[in-house]
Amino acid sequence: MVTWDIEVTDTFGGEANYAWVYRYAIRTPDDISDLALVRRIKSVAGYSGIRGRATVMGDFVEIRFPSRCIVIFANVRY
Repeated sequence: MVTWDIEVTDTFGGEANYAWVYRYAIRTPDDISDLALVRRIKSVAGYSGIRGRATVMGDFVEIRFPSRCIVIFANVRY
């Protein structure tokens, strides 16, 4: 099992602003697919069903929403 720390925050000028931030943690199986991982992160953060662009780089995930000033970051907790 892998524990992911998730941060949801606002953006300003396309960069994370951290004027406000919500934090969550989830546990996933080691062999979870990228698609399932992104769906689980979006679900926990309350953004399921909203189109976003996800970048998965091993132990880091970034999800941006073109129609909203929101970004979600997820990192593996070591």
